[in-house]
Amino acid sequence: MKFFISRPQGFGFNVAWLKGLSILGGLLLLYGWAFQGLKLNLEMLNESVPYTIDFISRLLPPDWSVTDVAVKALIETIQMSLWGTTIGAVLSVPIALLSAHNLTQSWICWAANLLQNVVRSIPSIVLGLFFVSATGLGAPAGTLALGIYTIGYLAKFYQTAIESIDPRSIESLQVSGASWVQIAQYGIFPQVLPIGLGYTLYMFEYNIRAASVLGVVGAGGIGFELVNYIRGFEYNKATTMMFVLLFVVTVIDAVSSQLRKQLDISG
Repeated sequence: MKFFISRPQGFGFNVAWLKGLSILGGLLLLYGWAFQGLKLNLEMLNESVPYTIDFISRLLPPDWSVTDVAVKALIETIQMSLWGTTIGAVLSVPIALLSAHNLTQSWICWAANLLQNVVRSIPSIVLGLFFVSATGLGAPAGTLALGIYTIGYLAKFYQTAIESIDPRSIESLQVSGASWVQIAQYGIFPQVLPIGLGYTLYMFEYNIRAASVLGVVGAGGIGFELVNYIRGFEYNKATTMMFVLLFVVTVIDAVSSQLRKQLDISG
């Protein structure tokens, strides 16, 4: 004789409900703790409204007489971003290959991932200051700072793409006695290339924004002109710089999105 113990109906639902409630409670505690750390002063925020309105009023209307300066500085920014992204992308490839858990030994992966974490932990402003002290003010410092900054992110993006490839293609090449370089050439790059190019395009458009921030430390580009106008209280001219940057970033974002879609289709 067989005995069957039936599970009470609704038991699974109750467990799922309790689990969801626990997650919600944990998130509320987490955000409550984070909000407490902000130490927001609502009264001070209310009193600062007139000052905020006054600052915005000084930005308008834009002074279009500096458009030629903005365009020249913007061209320099694009050049910095192009070279910085290219340098970072080239250097990211070997680091990503060494970081991938499906290709290399664990201690090599650990060291390569540590290198990525070190690079990502250094703010772009600090990199800009370092290269300004090494090469002087101007675009070379910004280009090198963007190149190193790009490594920390593209290497991780490339690594993620490599670790998501079909393992059977790697195994078949290993069984056939292919070398490490041949495995990378025939088994990895064909699968990773469309995704990697998409990541690289995204990083290029991001670096245009980052290059404008590096101008704060004198690393060239439109950010350098923008900061100079703000420091000189020429807010109308600074607004022109921001409008020109907004226009170009919007155009590049649209073009980059279309190119990424084409890469997804072809991939």
